[in-house]
Amino acid sequence: MKIKLIATALAASFMLVACNNKTNSTNHSGESQTSVQAELTKQENNSNNTTNMTTKTIHLTKADFLTKVVNYEKNPEKWEYLGDKPAIIDFYADWCGPCKMIAPILEELAAEYEDQIYIYKIDTEAEQELAGVFGIRSIPTLLFVPMEGDPQMAQGALPKDAFKQAIDEVLLKN
Repeated sequence: MKIKLIATALAASFMLVACNNKTNSTNHSGESQTSVQAELTKQENNSNNTTNMTTKTIHLTKADFLTKVVNYEKNPEKWEYLGDKPAIIDFYADWCGPCKMIAPILEELAAEYEDQIYIYKIDTEAEQELAGVFGIRSIPTLLFVPMEGDPQMAQGALPKDAFKQAIDEVLLKN
């Protein structure tokens, strides 16, 4: 399978952020970052409980991927997209800070473009084979899948406007 990088214009928009920033230093108010992080996690968990009821992104397993995206086992030499709408596939992990940062953006985009594209999410911890097949070495990694042609891959957390540009130019060809 050939996978291209997103256009250079998007590369300038990448926000490269480390995925594992666990320190125990003290912030300006004297609170340790560990306690601040614990509070943020608690808030995220509370907001996730209400958000999950209205989620627009679609979590995929390997079996789902083989039937909805591409069956690389049946046809390993050729990319043959099986979907009826273009898609973004977010390869993520629950512990990844930048992944958490783009998750609400992807939810917003899934709602905004609901009838035009799919936004799939693949947990690289649970679906290690899929991560391996696509050579995922850092997360988040995003695969932009147009209806025709080869998918394009981007790494790192993108701002919402860069996602919108990629959706309009790469997926919807506007």
